[in-house]
Amino acid sequence: MSTGVIIALIVIVAVVVVAAALILRARGRHGGPGLKRRFGPEYDRTVARHDGDTKAAERELTERVERHGSLRLRPLEPAARERFETRWTAAQEHFVDSPREALAEADQLIAELADTRGFPADDHDQRLDALSVHHAHHVHGYRRVHSVAAPTAGASESQAGTEEMREAMVEARALFEDLVKADHGRDDRATGTATSTATSDEHDGRRVLGASNQQTVKGS
Repeated sequence: MSTGVIIALIVIVAVVVVAAALILRARGRHGGPGLKRRFGPEYDRTVARHDGDTKAAERELTERVERHGSLRLRPLEPAARERFETRWTAAQEHFVDSPREALAEADQLIAELADTRGFPADDHDQRLDALSVHHAHHVHGYRRVHSVAAPTAGASESQAGTEEMREAMVEARALFEDLVKADHGRDDRATGTATSTATSDEHDGRRVLGASNQQTVKGS
């Protein structure tokens, strides 16, 4: 075997090794376990929406990351934060007498807050996609609130009962807390949930549940 052939083979092998390494690196960043860790329940939901086609679901999620992964949140001024928190409290209190209207208020409030922080404002689906990249573990609550507040024709959410609406409100609170909090640089790609958010969710659940019970008593 000539020296030239040996050199050519070495070059070919080196190219193959480098290409394989790049593919594996891209796979780790954008697909498989990496995507599943990043998106959590949103990963499972997307796979289910693609009828179990994992590759199609991962393509969609990878495209979301490519479109929205570089988004940087705008700072939220203390006065604006206080206004958003006051409006959320009012929406919770409104839940006692008008659960569906309260969810509509929460839906609008989260949309405005997301817009203020720099998420896409003109298209709800694009806003959801961007939120799922940065707040994947909490975006489902917002999706549920929106589905009740603005159901499509014939959607089962339009028939949601008070308990379902209460659960949606509680779930959406987690995303609201993430968007409104002072530490605006964090996203929840990590698998854990901040203790402060969990405590807030628990408190919110008791509060809205109490409101729901009050409503039951009032109607009895």
